[in-house]
Amino acid sequence: MADITGYPGLRHLRGTPTVHVRHLKHGKVVHDGTGLSFWFRPRSAVLSEVPVDDRELPMLFHARTADFQDVTVQMTVTYRVADPALAASRVDFSIDPGTGAWRGDPLAQIAGLLTESAQQHALDVLARSPLAAALVDGVRAVRDRVGEGLGGDGRSAQTGITVVDVRVVAIRPEPEMEKALRTTAREQVQQEADRATYERRARAVERERAIGENELQNQIELAKREEQLVVQRGTNAKRQAEDAAAASAIETEAKANTLRELGEARAAAESAHLAAYRDVSPALLQGLALKEFAGHLPKIDSLVITPDMLAPLLAKLGAK
Repeated sequence: MADITGYPGLRHLRGTPTVHVRHLKHGKVVHDGTGLSFWFRPRSAVLSEVPVDDRELPMLFHARTADFQDVTVQMTVTYRVADPALAASRVDFSIDPGTGAWRGDPLAQIAGLLTESAQQHALDVLARSPLAAALVDGVRAVRDRVGEGLGGDGRSAQTGITVVDVRVVAIRPEPEMEKALRTTAREQVQQEADRATYERRARAVERERAIGENELQNQIELAKREEQLVVQRGTNAKRQAEDAAAASAIETEAKANTLRELGEARAAAESAHLAAYRDVSPALLQGLALKEFAGHLPKIDSLVITPDMLAPLLAKLGAK
């Protein structure tokens, strides 16, 4: 809003950097620009004030999808007046020379123009999409379609308006439908969680089965090796027994040979001994025998001879 200072018969207007002021006098343009400051006579001046800054236009409207479900669309359109002179000639931006206030509501007129055009494009997109697709991809589809539609809208271009940006905040179904969709989605999430839990348990059971089979295979392999070890031990024991029996037989045979040779040697010695005494006289042999016998008698330290012992011996000697 321009700042107008009043004096008797004269006014001073001071604009802002975001406002384009157009001053006509007797149908001719006297001042036309942004950020102007000038004097004018209120009785002959026709003033228009066109904002050239970016303006936000929020929208909230209902639409219906291809499967006849009601949705609420919340979006925001950012626009600005690119041609203030053209906009001032198509929309009433005139202001009161005394107060600087707009005589009408030009921004509401522009908002109605953009809202109708944006809703038309958004409704066309949603009417061709089912509810599920509208909730998933509707934001992007509506944003792109509304941006293209407003950018190519001839009426907006003829009014000097340029659309800067289009943002779709949300597309929401009716509360009952949203609750039903949330329940369905919650059930699907729960099913996915249950399936993931089941798959995790199945993998755990499979791992346990694999571990059990591996342990069983190890036990079977260990039993086979133990069997091979028992067989090998039996073979080794048998071989050791055979070797021990062979060694015992050899030792027994050697002892028998030794005993036989020893007996033969003793027999030969006896034979030689007997052969040595074969030609000796009996008296000599008797003497040798007595000598040998006397050698084996115990030692006699003293001998007591009684008369009883000598009487028979003397009798024998007298008889001779």
